[in-house]
Amino acid sequence: MRIDVITLFPEILRGPLDASIMGRAQRGGQAEIALHQLRDYATDKHHTVDDKPYGGGPGMLLKCEPIFAAVQDVQSKAAKPGRVILLTPGGRKFDQAKARELAGLERIVLICGHYEGIDERVREHLVEEELCIGDFILTNGALAALVVIDAVVRLLPNVVGNEASTQSESFSAERPWLEGPQYTRPEEFRGWRVPEILLSGHHGKIEQWSQEQSRRVTERVRPDLLA
Repeated sequence: MRIDVITLFPEILRGPLDASIMGRAQRGGQAEIALHQLRDYATDKHHTVDDKPYGGGPGMLLKCEPIFAAVQDVQSKAAKPGRVILLTPGGRKFDQAKARELAGLERIVLICGHYEGIDERVREHLVEEELCIGDFILTNGALAALVVIDAVVRLLPNVVGNEASTQSESFSAERPWLEGPQYTRPEEFRGWRVPEILLSGHHGKIEQWSQEQSRRVTERVRPDLLA
């Protein structure tokens, strides 16, 4: 899978994307992630990518010309064009189902929002989809892009060591609720023991216990998921 990211702050992404599972996925050929500096597509000597909004208002808006130029150039760097996605607070909330959908594509192009917003013509005539990672505001969209990339790339074949784990984790199709409590050695720590059922070796009862604990955690923390 190829992921292109258009941003004003590629340096924010480089460190995390080179480390751990994301770095391994790139070195192993499962993912190709290319970062593109939006200012490289500005045409004036100051590399201006933002301007004041018509009609007044606070902040600055990203201009449409450099974004259109960037996407056009980035799309030409691979044989098949990618789905153009804008990361913005006004987008659809990103979730595990969307991560799986994107992981099934050959290529995506992420545009990182910055400043107060973006010229509406980018939404109307260039972007195919808008995503938001939560009901809060970040300093820039590169951070949101990092979240999307991590959630998507870990679902690609041969990226996570035990792929079965991605099928049974929270928010997955196999486990739409939150995961319940889990334990490992030692059996007792500071007087707190592992539940006896988990030591019984009775897999059917353990599974039943796990499902009940999952329901209880979800009911307490995210009751909306029970619906």
